[in-house]
Amino acid sequence: MKKIIIAIDGFSSTGKSTIAKQLAKQLGYVYVDTGAMYRAVALFSMENGYINKESFDVQTLINALPNIRLKFQYNEELGFAEMFLNDENVENQIRTLEVSQYVSRIAEISEVRAKLVEQQQKMGQERGIVMDGRDIGTVVFPDAEVKIFMNSSAETRAQRRFEELTAKNQDVTYEAVLKNVQERDYIDSHREDSPLVIAKGAIEIDNSTLNKEEQFEQVMELVRKSME
Repeated sequence: MKKIIIAIDGFSSTGKSTIAKQLAKQLGYVYVDTGAMYRAVALFSMENGYINKESFDVQTLINALPNIRLKFQYNEELGFAEMFLNDENVENQIRTLEVSQYVSRIAEISEVRAKLVEQQQKMGQERGIVMDGRDIGTVVFPDAEVKIFMNSSAETRAQRRFEELTAKNQDVTYEAVLKNVQERDYIDSHREDSPLVIAKGAIEIDNSTLNKEEQFEQVMELVRKSME
């Protein structure tokens, strides 16, 4: 059976990573969470004082890009690869609401996008990969055999994200999470470089009323057809 590239795009908290992990496990493919890469750069910027609520020193971040080393390392116990920033496991740190507040602003920077897109394209050279993000079907792999665009209402996504964060004992409110989701939606879809849009040939799936099993079957059917 031929190996393909599966590109999954969509707004924040639409369950892109969940479906991507399921597909990768089912197919024995490599899974790449590109959002984790941008989150790691956001964490690096926060830790080094390049970005905060009052300011964002873009040029200093651009100058520091050669010092940022990102890699995914598979964790057998968890069943997925964790994000490492300069040889440090930052999987938990990058999933906080604080990092979420800055990640879309980091992703607006063309030099950051160029660095990460180059790495992502190298990862997919041998195909057999499932990658999710904001520009996978439009920029990273416009020739992907399967392109999917995940969507659902901001309120539904905020509720999911709120439950996910509180399950990790993070002190957040639903209102703060909803505001973050709405702000990220706006920035992601209005940035000049690689804005979030539905890729040509992509299938849009609104999962507002779908459970994980229904969603998986719907997407897996598309994958099976493309592999015939």
